[in-house]
Amino acid sequence: MDKDKQPDSVRRSLLKAAPLGALAVAAAARARQPDAPAAAAAAPAATSQGYHETEHIRHYYRTAAYW
Repeated sequence: MDKDKQPDSVRRSLLKAAPLGALAVAAAARARQPDAPAAAAAAPAATSQGYHETEHIRHYYRTAAYW
């Protein structure tokens, strides 16, 4: 093989390392974000639980094609 036809080992090593660099960037971006689950836990819990039939749900049932 000619010298010009051989693969460039530096280029190949760069392409192999690119996914690791992307992971490092994503990890750094996530580390800079505030702690979202802690903020969500501070919010008051919803008082209603389970299914509640409201007026807009009754309207949907009246206008649904399958009823």
